[in-house]
Parts: sequence; C-alpha cells; structure tokens
Amino acid sequence: MKILVTGSAGFIGFFLTKKLIERGDEVVGLDNINDYYDVNLKYARLAQNGIDKAGIEWNVPVQSHKFLNYRFVKMNLEDKTHIQRLFKKEKFDMVAHLAAQAGVRNSINNPDVYIQSNVAGFLNILEACRHHNIQHLVYASSSSVYGLNEQMPFSVTHCTNHPVSIYAATKKSNELMAHAYSYLFNIPTTGMRFFTVYGPWGRPDMAYYLFADAIMKDQPIIVFNEGKMKRDFTYIDDVVDGIVHVLDQPAKPASSWSGLNPDPSRSPAPYRIYNIGNDQPVELIDFITEIEKNCGKKAIIEMKDQEKSDVLATWADINELVKNFDYRPHTPIQTGLSKFIQWFKQYYAFEQMEMSQVNTIY
Repeated sequence: MKILVTGSAGFIGFFLTKKLIERGDEVVGLDNINDYYDVNLKYARLAQNGIDKAGIEWNVPVQSHKFLNYRFVKMNLEDKTHIQRLFKKEKFDMVAHLAAQAGVRNSINNPDVYIQSNVAGFLNILEACRHHNIQHLVYASSSSVYGLNEQMPFSVTHCTNHPVSIYAATKKSNELMAHAYSYLFNIPTTGMRFFTVYGPWGRPDMAYYLFADAIMKDQPIIVFNEGKMKRDFTYIDDVVDGIVHVLDQPAKPASSWSGLNPDPSRSPAPYRIYNIGNDQPVELIDFITEIEKNCGKKAIIEMKDQEKSDVLATWADINELVKNFDYRPHTPIQTGLSKFIQWFKQYYAFEQMEMSQVNTIY
C-alpha cells in the first residue's frame, strides 16, 4: 500500500510512519513543522526515520537515507494547489490524516489558526481524497469532542454537540465534514477519538511532559482543580497499533442504521468513529505520583482553579474497537510512564549533541 501520513513530524504521526515503513508500506510523510512547540524535537523525530533537516525544502519530497520506502515533504495543509498536486503525482491508496493545530487552551486565544489548519486544511484533504480515488481516509479526532457530556464512559454513540473549546469544535467539524464526503462521494472515512496520548517523543505542551520537565528542574508544577481530575491516558504504542488495525479495514456502510434512531458513530455511508483509549481513567494526583517516582524527585505543586475549557474526566468506551478489530490497548500507566521518563532523561541529557548522535537514543 502507498500511504500518506500527514503530521509525520508530530508525536503520533512519527510513530505511525515508523510502524508503516517497517512493515513494508510505501509512505510519504507530510508536515509543515510549525513552531507551536520546539521544532528541534520535530526535526529529531524526522531524523529517526532518516530525514535530514538540511535537505528539507517546501513542497519538495525528500528521500529518507534510512528507508527506501519513505519520503517526506514539508507542506501546508492550507495550500490547496500543492496538496492536489501531491495527490495527483503520488497516487496514494490510503491517507492517515493526523496533522492539525493541537492544544485546547491555545485555541481559546488563537482561534484563527485552528480554523485554518483543522477546518480549511481538512477540507483540502477531503477534496484531494474525492478526486484521487482514495480507498480509505483515517483521521484524528479527539476525546475533547465529548465536551459537557458527563455520561461515563464516553461512548461513540453519545451526543457530542456541546464542545467547550475551539479545538474541540474543529475536531467535531472534521467528523461532520467526513460524513458528508462519505455520503456524497462514497469515500470510506474513519475518525479516531484519541484519549490523552503519552510516551517517548511526546508533545512538550502536554501535562505529563510539563510535569516531568518542572520536577527535574525543581520548579513548581501547576495543578488545576486540586488535582481532582481523571484522564484516560493512552500509551503511544497502543494508539499506533489501533490506528493500523483501523487503517487496514476501510469503513463500510451500516446496513442496520436507522434515521429514526440514528447512531452517530456509523452511517448508511462508509463512515465510522472509534474511541482509542486505555479504558482505565487515572486520578491526576496518582499520575503525578507515578511521575515523581520515575523522576526520583517530589513535585512542588501550585494549585489553581479549574479552567473553563477543561473537563473533569475522560474515559473511553472501546467496545466497538474490541468488537470490530479484536484489539484493546493494554499498556499500564506504570510501564508507559517509566518508558517516557527514561527517554526524557536521555533526550535532554544529550540535547546539545548533533542530530546523528541523538538518533541512537531510541
């Protein structure tokens, strides 16, 4: 299979690209390498898959020096002309669309960026899939779409009409847009609602990363709502395995779907939605304790009131994932955090080394 992975310099995209390359797929990675967080980390991820920073140019595919079946192109999702040209030239079989402007809190202050990348950019991907015979579009949604819903665990059959951030609203819009294209143009689309993904090479804006960094530097960490929050933390390897399971089985129309009692997770069109989570929510304070144990230091904690864009708890109902793919994430938080902290200590101990030396760490 020839697969486009957007967001391939990002956390999940990096690992998915690596997995697909290693199993023998032909992969083209796409990313604009924006500066929402440290671009050096993004370039270091790319280097792991054999892409040298010095060779990267806008809109020009670069061959990996490590994998013959992998190339990378720096490109903006908003650039409709170059997106269409890329699809026309490469003739992809499938698309794993993970590129997006991330961050719940940042979306409150910078909504325009989210609309351009997550909505206009996604439209360009849908249009390219429409005109270039894509067999399956798998795209990243988010647990944030559940918003004000308090019914636990979160099920793909639940209503998601009350998002509490612009970021969440853009992800909800992606699901609606995908359904329209699936219905109108018979494009198989599958949305994956990720639940707090963590692990080595992760995003520095995520709480677990910020906590580890502050603890190692003996700086205070900010904890909202006295730590009385729960998250369904999902280890990166489990997420990538779930994506691959989904990618390999294109969505099909649901023959039993009824417009009188509509299930929002499926359709008479080739459209599906899945949760990918660990199905084991963890108290934030317990999570911090586990980070402290692995760092070998106690956290200096500053308590703050809950922010309006935060939800109190997330918990993934993954029954549909288990039923349809016989797959269940399985990495316990103790194992996942141990691997993350081990990587974190190594990476930042060697952050001044040349990129080629950093490549040996993971």
